[in-house]
Amino acid sequence: MTQSVCIIGGGSGIGLALAQHYAETHTVVVISRQPSLQLPGIRWIQDPLTSETTSAERVATALAQQPDIIFICNGVLHDNQAMPEKTIRQLDINQLAVRFASNVQVPALYLKLLFGYLCKRPAVKLLVLSAKVGSIGDNMLGGWYSYRISKAALNMLIKNVSIEVGRLNKTAVIVSIHPGTTDTQLSAPFQHNLPAGQLQSPLATAKRLAAVAAGLTAGQSGALLNWDGAPLPW
Repeated sequence: MTQSVCIIGGGSGIGLALAQHYAETHTVVVISRQPSLQLPGIRWIQDPLTSETTSAERVATALAQQPDIIFICNGVLHDNQAMPEKTIRQLDINQLAVRFASNVQVPALYLKLLFGYLCKRPAVKLLVLSAKVGSIGDNMLGGWYSYRISKAALNMLIKNVSIEVGRLNKTAVIVSIHPGTTDTQLSAPFQHNLPAGQLQSPLATAKRLAAVAAGLTAGQSGALLNWDGAPLPW
């Protein structure tokens, strides 16, 4: 029986690579703000994120495919308005709110809409793309305030949801995962000093994340994982 995968935030970068990777072997449905890319083997659902009601309808359509694996890939490090802060003196409170909207509020909305499904679907696996820089215990460099703060909040969100879902569905696995440095627009300004071999193509990252997803067990629910499945400190 062919398994089904849902990729939320699958319009570009790692999310799109995940969709293309899984389309070779799975039924794939993508939820994205982007218009449909008309890719073979992928069902595209556009969600403009204009209202919770609209998003709920889009999620319900995706869940009709009964996905066994769900990825949430929404997130922003930088944009045309702001780059990561090197010092708190550069912090703009309005920009911090923008990062929270992308990195916390959007995943939180989708988790709310997925909650009933996660509580009922046997052995469902949910992986939310986070970042190693969101680890408080691993932070030895400082900086990147808005991104670090919002990703740390995202990790707490995932931990909370995993506990609540786990009370009702002990077979569910819900984790945050650091995908590793990937050649996308997110990492483009920061690639020049990377050690050889650290930068991965989107497809290579997708394959690594899919391998982690395949091996997840219920005992790992609530964890923050590295791209290779190893646990990261909070």
